[in-house]
Amino acid sequence: MKFASRMNVIDSSGIRKVFDLAKTMKDPVNLSIGQPDFDVPEILKESAITAINKGFNSYTLTQGLTELREKIKNMVFEKKGAKVDDVIITSGVSGGILLTFLTLLDPGDEVVFSDPYFVMYKHLCRFTGAVPKYLQLDEKFRILPENLAKVVSDKTKLIVLNSPSNPTGVVNSPDELKAVADIASRFGITVVSDEIYDGFVYDGEYESIAKYYPDTLILGGFSKEYAMTGWRVGYAAGNSDLIKEMIKLQQYTFVCAPSIAQYAALDALDYNTDYIRRQYAAKRDMIYNGIKDNFNVVKPGGAFYIYPEAPNLNATEFVKRAIENNLLIIPGNVFSEKDTHIRISFAAPDATIERGISILNKLAFEFKRS
Repeated sequence: MKFASRMNVIDSSGIRKVFDLAKTMKDPVNLSIGQPDFDVPEILKESAITAINKGFNSYTLTQGLTELREKIKNMVFEKKGAKVDDVIITSGVSGGILLTFLTLLDPGDEVVFSDPYFVMYKHLCRFTGAVPKYLQLDEKFRILPENLAKVVSDKTKLIVLNSPSNPTGVVNSPDELKAVADIASRFGITVVSDEIYDGFVYDGEYESIAKYYPDTLILGGFSKEYAMTGWRVGYAAGNSDLIKEMIKLQQYTFVCAPSIAQYAALDALDYNTDYIRRQYAAKRDMIYNGIKDNFNVVKPGGAFYIYPEAPNLNATEFVKRAIENNLLIIPGNVFSEKDTHIRISFAAPDATIERGISILNKLAFEFKRS
């Protein structure tokens, strides 16, 4: 069978390969999974069950429930200080990214995002025929305005931000956001802000670039903060003309996000997740304090990942040795054009994190001796 040529520019996710490997291992110490280790809160499960029992099981409007869209629009203004024209409910943030790229990108357009990056950006960018341009960060994974200015050109169509970041856990500072906004404004570039981890910020308040730059499309969702990963509910909030085109495309692709999950999302927006943030801040401190003496590592300010430098700057070899020691982590070349770091997820039970810390430190010691 001959496949479309566009399939040649994307590869199976390295993360999925690790997930498949986990199924073959006996009781692995799994610090690779990018999903919460807690279940959907009971009250939100009940919301979904109620929706089912009331018969809300059919298609919704393509753009999503009107009351949910309005509620998200108000939330974005109240919590993020951004006034958006319109909202579309998407099948997760992943669905939102695909709709955004297909709606905005032509072959040859350039898309700027940081290296390291969330895996989907590179592959879906290339899938559309656009060209990924990698923004090099400093040693603390911070945006340097001079580096951004170098990589932006008259071909740049989008700048994609991901804060808090997967894989680094870094949260962009207001100064970074203002610098990106200034350069984007000068070149007339749309910013896409992937804010799926905005519910996991541990040191201060979260700020969106949309507060500083109106030509921003905010992508958010319910998968991480409410553990609704399999429920596939996200949103895109921004310019009405862009949202209108995304709605048009959604008619012929996803049709609509799952109806039952949309009704649960209505109640999720009223659910207080402070206790979850406190638990995950403690997990963050546990993993950081546990490995910082043996790894060159930046303390993450958000999300639930930490991204230490691999000993001898060889992530693939280190991950191979980790797997031999029953520890599952992800090599940095899944998220980067380099193979120098490893991604560790601390979305795991404390006992699993402690076991992981022990194996990581043992391996770091062995690598330093070799």
